[in-house]
Amino acid sequence: MKPIYLDYQSTTPTNKDVLEKMIPYFSEVYGNPHSSNHQYGLTAHEAIENGRKKIARAIGSQPEEIIFTSGATESNNLAIKGSFLYRLKKHNRKKIIIAATEHKCVLEAANSLTSLGAKLSIINVNNLGEINLKQLESEMSDEVALVSIMLANNEIGSVQNIKALVEIVREKEKDFNKKIYFHTDAVQAVGKISIDVKNLGVDLLSISGHKFNAPKGVGALYINEYVTVEPLLDGGGQERQNRSGTENVPSIVGIGKAIEIAESNRENFYNHTKDLSDRFIDSLSNKIPDFVLHSPKNGLGNIVNFSIPNIQGEPILIALDFKGIMASSGSACSTASIEPSHVLLAKGVEEKLALGSVRLSFSNSNTFDEIDYIVESIDEVCRDLKS
Repeated sequence: MKPIYLDYQSTTPTNKDVLEKMIPYFSEVYGNPHSSNHQYGLTAHEAIENGRKKIARAIGSQPEEIIFTSGATESNNLAIKGSFLYRLKKHNRKKIIIAATEHKCVLEAANSLTSLGAKLSIINVNNLGEINLKQLESEMSDEVALVSIMLANNEIGSVQNIKALVEIVREKEKDFNKKIYFHTDAVQAVGKISIDVKNLGVDLLSISGHKFNAPKGVGALYINEYVTVEPLLDGGGQERQNRSGTENVPSIVGIGKAIEIAESNRENFYNHTKDLSDRFIDSLSNKIPDFVLHSPKNGLGNIVNFSIPNIQGEPILIALDFKGIMASSGSACSTASIEPSHVLLAKGVEEKLALGSVRLSFSNSNTFDEIDYIVESIDEVCRDLKS
């Protein structure tokens, strides 16, 4: 059997149709989209604006509300740091509220601002990874500059009711008569669930292309037209003064095409990967009755995060790799350190069990035959490790 890739939440292959759309902008239409008024430059500029329209169409925004970035980390940093710096300077607002299960780049970006006087409040989650609504409400005050809550979690697949969270914030705004920015990291949600920024009510939303078959190194940030952030890069004022630097034209073309494809296939993607996940869970629970499932049933359909009691995750992953199965353990962005997942700890999983976590993330290219082979392989690996 050919190698089986089960790490799609970490990154995805660039779609061939996406790559084909990108190629001319590397060596044929290579003009600078902002400093060149000739044919190549104008064509490159038009390509960027077309990409902007496609992103906007996918999330229900206006094209002028889309800013292109290098990916999730930059989008999240610009949203959090840019919002805080602007609110601090203009309104002396110092409080940031985030969830305990946020991606590392959100946690670190928010924590870094404490050196500038930020007051950081971290909201707890329940055993399904869902935000504690009462704690969020109690943390609201006239000091709050920004609330940042992830839409879909990258490790366990839990999906927050962002609309309900935004409504809590908007109600509190009335008491303070001051705007509170609401940001959501939607990096893992694009192409998997429906997103409409106006319906959600968010002010900022982060996107990363390589999570839905666009190339690595390109992302976007939705910034509501009534919201202002402080730019983190000084320069020529590209991207409506929010992100200076010559745009990555080929990759912007790529992310535009990729989000079109992802949106057109979204329902089929969800149904197929949910069926794969259900088959895996049912089959593995029959083989290993004491296995522990960390992913909520109402989360993303393509993520299964689990542990086998008394077995660490790393030996399982190494053994699976020898069998041609590629998966991950904990956060894919922190694999250099063998530590329990902060997401699992936040939802109440004991440390020893959290160290044993394994995350499988499926795509449309995975098959039911692969699932059967994966289950047999995990059962065999676990029997060997226990012995």
